[in-house]
Amino acid sequence: MTPPPDKDFDQGLATRKQVMGEDFVAKAFAGATEFTLPIQHYITRNAWGDVWQRPGLDLKTRSLVTVAFLAALGKQHELKGHVRGALNNGATPQEIQEVLLHASIYCGLPAAVDAFRTAAEVVDAGKPA
Repeated sequence: MTPPPDKDFDQGLATRKQVMGEDFVAKAFAGATEFTLPIQHYITRNAWGDVWQRPGLDLKTRSLVTVAFLAALGKQHELKGHVRGALNNGATPQEIQEVLLHASIYCGLPAAVDAFRTAAEVVDAGKPA
């Protein structure tokens, strides 16, 4: 099922690939079923094609804010992808670390500890052994 031509979808798809990586986006769509494909289209059009396109915050800031929100919500699977996205958008491991330390005060230590574990999988994977 292909969405109809749509400027927001096209811009969203380009931004989603830029931030999350081609492989991540391809995997998201490849794993979609007839039932779940509409949510992939919705995310691409409304999150990536609208909110992520707005002026006022650069992509790096949006990524860091998203990391904080996902840490607060305890959404580890999504957090991992968005840590990678934050790095793709120019955030440093130290900036991500500071966001998660800040989250520990406002979101609670258990949420922050889980977020650190998840973020470390991505950050440490990018470091030479």
